[in-house]
This record gives sequence, structure tokens and C-alpha cells, in this order.
Amino acid sequence: MERAQEPAADGGTGSRTAPPQQGETDLELLVHGVGGTTPEEMLDDPRAVRISGDDTAAVYRRSEDVDAEDRPEDYWGRPVPEAYVWCNLTSGNAARALWLLLLPFMVVNLAHWMRPSARDQSRAVRLYGLLVRLAGLTLTVLLVAAACEVALDLAAWQCAGVEACARRHSWLGFLSPAVSDDGWWSMPGRRLALAALVPAALTGLLWYLSHRTWSAYESQPPMTDGSEPDDDTVRTSLGRPGFWYGRRLVARLRAAHTAAGLLTVAAAVVTPAAHFDRRPGGSAVLDVLGWLVAGALLAAAAFVVWVVCRRGRTENRLDEQLDEQLLRQLPLASLVLLLLTLVYAGWSRPGWHSAGRLPGDTAFGTLALAQGALVVALGVVAHLLHGTHRDPRAAMRGFGGPSVALLACALGGVMSGGVAQRVADWLDGTRASIDGPPVLLTWQASVIPPLLVAVLALIGWLSWRTWQLSRAERTTVERDHPKEPEDPARTRRIARTRAMAALTDRAPLLVAVVSAATLLLGAGALVGGLTSGRTPDDAAKDTYPVVHGAAQTAQALGSWLVGLGFILFVTWGRRAYKDASARRTIGILWDVGTFWPRAAHPFAPPCYAERAVPDLTWRMATWTRRTGGRLVISGHSQGSVLAAAAAWQLKPSVRGRVALLTYGSPLERLYGRWFPAHFGPVALSSLHREVACWRNLYRLTDPIGGPVRLPGDCGPEVDHEPLKDPLAYGRTARHPLPAPILGHSDYQADPVFAREREHLLERLRPEVPEQRPEPAP
Repeated sequence: MERAQEPAADGGTGSRTAPPQQGETDLELLVHGVGGTTPEEMLDDPRAVRISGDDTAAVYRRSEDVDAEDRPEDYWGRPVPEAYVWCNLTSGNAARALWLLLLPFMVVNLAHWMRPSARDQSRAVRLYGLLVRLAGLTLTVLLVAAACEVALDLAAWQCAGVEACARRHSWLGFLSPAVSDDGWWSMPGRRLALAALVPAALTGLLWYLSHRTWSAYESQPPMTDGSEPDDDTVRTSLGRPGFWYGRRLVARLRAAHTAAGLLTVAAAVVTPAAHFDRRPGGSAVLDVLGWLVAGALLAAAAFVVWVVCRRGRTENRLDEQLDEQLLRQLPLASLVLLLLTLVYAGWSRPGWHSAGRLPGDTAFGTLALAQGALVVALGVVAHLLHGTHRDPRAAMRGFGGPSVALLACALGGVMSGGVAQRVADWLDGTRASIDGPPVLLTWQASVIPPLLVAVLALIGWLSWRTWQLSRAERTTVERDHPKEPEDPARTRRIARTRAMAALTDRAPLLVAVVSAATLLLGAGALVGGLTSGRTPDDAAKDTYPVVHGAAQTAQALGSWLVGLGFILFVTWGRRAYKDASARRTIGILWDVGTFWPRAAHPFAPPCYAERAVPDLTWRMATWTRRTGGRLVISGHSQGSVLAAAAAWQLKPSVRGRVALLTYGSPLERLYGRWFPAHFGPVALSSLHREVACWRNLYRLTDPIGGPVRLPGDCGPEVDHEPLKDPLAYGRTARHPLPAPILGHSDYQADPVFAREREHLLERLRPEVPEQRPEPAP
């Protein structure tokens, strides 16, 4: 090859790059990005053959390359392409689109990984993880409480207790005292006990999905030699043996959250029954029994919180030990308590009639107050961590994690309120025969319109700034093509694409504004709901007409917006069953959001990287050990993140024999800014030092990929200058038709890609002494 004959870069040190030896083979391991693709598209050949893996994730080659290692002479000067296809881990199954309903759990799990960088595993780091796990626990309680609100309060307590509402819904007739002539199920306690099966079944479904997805996707043990890493060499926890195998923690959290859900159902059933038994003249036996059941529930709840607080992630070693007794006994004990509660509530209580609504304001208010306190404490800890190791590129100066945790709690509240409001409207419509959901949920819905106004104002400002940047970019585009004939329309399109791509860097501002507005408006709604005891419309009746009209509009519009948002979630899920393009779009959300292991919430969608990273690690380690050849792992978009994570998992001796080629990569632009503890400058710099060589390609028109921005002299060594996009400004002999603006796709179409890949392979070859010329006679 011609490059091997070029002089050394140091200008004559007496060494040169050695050509490949006989019997050696070069391998390019391709890893695709978000949205998925097919092996035929990746390999540019319709005859792709699976050589390892299964229907979920596998490695493919062209049929003619299956035995490439046995014919190295046929691959002189070019690598063997090999494609790792992992799209079925996320967007391949239509049923997974319904995981959108678990979005709050996924978002709070992301907050766990967004902590700022820290120099050591300090108490503040452990406290940060603890606070996020507690926030995740409140979300489970909130979801189950919303199910209790719908099934127990709205259906069994309110609608079944009112004759007009029960007659409109015949399936509730046997629960109504007026319709069924005081039938056996018409007593309030028995109605509540029967309705409790709905939230209990929901809790069981979440447990089943968490257990099933762990067995299917996250149970692959990573490659490890059993030794613990040296903290002086591992600059990111992604290189620790147990990072991609959180079996013990997920199992503990699954048991604790399942128990918390069952205890929430039990508390919703026992509270109205115990309140009735404590009235003057009530049964003393039932009163004592109610106190005993309530005490047992409180003790069990305290134990659940202790389980969540007791243990975090174990990453320094592969922790395969399970807490068998805890996993079995904690959910079983909670189920037994629930059954005892149902028996207690179903006991005959003459004279007990349902009226009004169940005390849901207290429960939802306590949850909202607890979530707010956890988010504030999380913000304090994040500020302390960021102060010990400041990263100027970190999103929101270290407050990204607390802000995302707040948004997760707000999203859970919106979904809960939307379900309750829509079910109330469906049961009663506008007849006002039942009281409806708790007042606090109405207050929370009323803050959505002003929040949307703030968001729309920010979007308008961003649009104006993007227009300004687009105008400024026209000059840059013209300067990049000085000898081309002027085409104003073409220039505007390129400039607009660059300006739109730059919006990604404004995401921290959007999250900051939304989270700050959510915190302030949510606090106002909490105070208004708990102090007034009335809806915003009723609370504003004694004020000026303008205030009353605004409150009435916000209440009605917010209620409909909450319901509309929930309907959109369900609609997207239903559409994904039939529409492959919609399924792929939803799958892209999971490709980005479910990269991280389940560390804060066990009911979050499963982590595909706990399967993909071990796959890539095993493939690279076994191939290099078996063949002794050179390997370039080539990752596009999210595939570059998987490639980097897999490289960190390799032994240092193997890592030093692997080259990394990334393109359209969000490693620094998204992951480095939002997850600074794991992809910050220190971690990426260590990756550059530990792999044999690394080259990163990006375009200014790419809204996802960007430069790695390593500090010092390492930056230009890794980052190639921005690639031309489009490849040709006007019509040329090479491009007789207008070249498209590629943006985030088709990086292989640029000739720079092949040159940089070849350069990486050359740098992998050992340097040998240059042969000195013989002296002249």
C-alpha cells in the first residue's frame, strides 16, 4: 500500500509503518445508530449471513467474507466489514411501544446517571444516588395511588354510591345499594376490596414485566477476569466489571417497589374503613383491628424505605449474589397484609354509606411535598459535587440531574391527573352527580396552561435566534465555497440546516426554563390545593372578574390538555402496533433513554446496553486473541456510545490493540454534557490514551453528532475538521446532480471516511526500523 511507504510523521526518526504480515487480517466492526437498520444496508450487500448471535442481536458478514481469516491474501489492503445489529433490542417489537406509559420511570432513572463529576466515591455521591432512588419510589407510589383513585374512589366509592351514575354504567350495578337492593357487594368496604384488585393487578404486571425483561435483555454477564479494577487507571465507572450487570440491585428494588405498590393499595382500602370505625359508637373490636393493621402497614412501609436506602450499585466486581429471602418474603408479606386489609374492610358495618370523595388530597399532597423536598435536596448535593470538580461544559452547571428528576415527578403527576380527570368525565360527564378527583389534581392541571405559555415564549425566542444564526451562516457558507457560482437558494438551505442543527446545544436552556417554571407553578398548586380545599375556579370567585375568568379558563383548559396528553400516549402506542415507521420513531426514544442500566427504578424500560456492550466486548476480545489481527470498531451515532462503552470494558492489553472510529457521535455533545461523571473530559481523555488510536468525524449540519473536544493537543488528534456537507455546492463532474445535505446520515459516502479508516489501520501496525541505504562504492 502506498501509505506504508510514506516517511514517518516525525520527519525521519528512522522508523516507518510496517505492512501487514502474512496471515494477518484487518476487521472493521460496524455498529449502527438510533432507529435501527438491516445488515444488508450496513454491509451494502444483499447476501448478509449471521455468524454469531440470535434474532435479538447478532453479528453479520457478507457471504463471501465468512471465511475471510482463512484467506488473508484476498483482503490485502482492505478490512473485512462486519456488522453488529442491535435494533431489535429496542425498536423491533411493536409491544414495546407501550413502554411510553413507563416514561416517568425512565426519566427518573436518567437523573441517576446525570450526577456531576466527583474525584472520588464520596458520601455526596452515595447520597445523590439515594435521593434519586427515593424519588423513584415516590413515582411508583404515585402511579399506584392514581390507579387507586380511579378504581376505588371514582368508580367503587363515588359512582357506585350514587344511583344516577351507577344506572348509566350497568357494569357497576351490582355494586350500587340502590340498583342491587343492598346486595352483598354493595357495602362500601366490600366495594373497595373488590376494586382494589385493579391497582394490585397493575402492581403485579409491573413486577412481571421487570422480571421478564431482565431475563430477556439484561442477564448477559460481561467479560471479566474476576479481578477488581485499579482506581488509578479507570477514569470512568463504565470500565468497571460490574457496571453492566446490576442484577442484585434491580432485584432488590423490584421487590421493594412491588411491596410499596401493594402497601399503597392496602392503605387506600384501610383508611376509609378505619375512619368509619373510629367514629363515636363504632365497634371497639374493629377499631383496635384497624389500628393494628395501620401499624403493620406503617412498619412494612418503613422497612421498604430501608431496603431502598440500604444498598446502591456494586460496580467494582461482578455481583451475582441475590438476597433470596428478601426477594421472596418482602412482596409476599406485603401481599398478605393486603389480603388482611381486604378482609378487614369487607367486614359488615351497618350504617356505612359512601359520600363525597375519599381523602385523596392528603395522599397526593404528601407525595407532591415529598417529591419537592427530594428534588431540592438533590439540587443541593449536585451543587456540592459540581463545586468540587467544575466542568464548564456540564449541562446547567451540574443541575441537569435534579431538573430531570423534577420533570419525571411532574410527568408522573400529569399522567396521574389526566387518567383521573378523564375517567371522572367518562363516568359522570357534565351531570355533576359525583365530586370527581381530588382538588389537588385539578390545581395541578390548572398550572399547565401558564407552563405552556412559558415554553411557547422560549420556543419563539429560540426561533428568532435560529433565524439570526441562519443569516449569519450564509456568509460562512459562501466563504466555504469561494469559487462556486452563487446560488442564494442553495446557500439559504445549507445555512438553515446548520442553524437548526445548533439547536441541540440549546437543550439545557429549554430544560432549565421548563423545570424552573414547573417547580414554581407546582409549589403554587400544592399550596392552593392544600390550603383552600377548593378548585381554582371556586377559590377565585371572590376576586376580580378577570382573575375568576382566568382561573376558570386555566382549570378547564388544563384539564383537557392533561387528558389530551394521556390520549396521545395511548394513541401512539396503538399506532405502533400497525405502523412500522411509528414503531421505529418511538424506538429512537428508547435508544437514547434506555442506554443506562436500571439503577433508580426497576420498572423502567430495560437497558439494551446490558446486552449490547457484552456482545461487542466478547466479539472484540475473542477475535483479536484468536487472529492477532487489527480491529477498528466503527460506530455511528448511538453506536459510537456503545463502541466506547465496549472499549472501556476490554482489558488494557486488548484495548491497546483496538482503533476507534466514531462519526455523527453524541459522545461529548450530549453524553459528555448531560452525563459528566461518565462521559466528561476526564473519561474521554482516558479513552483516547488507552485505545490504540481514535478519530472522530462530524458535520456542522448534524443535529446529533459533534466534536469530542478533548483538552490540549489531544483535540485535533481525535477530531477531524468538519466534513463538507453537501459534498458539492453546485453541479460538478463528480456530482452532476445536486448533492443532498446529509446531516446525520451516510457518513460513509464521504471519501474522508475511507481515508481515515485506512489511516487508523496503518497506525495499528507496529513500527519497524527503516532500512538504511547501502553506502555508495
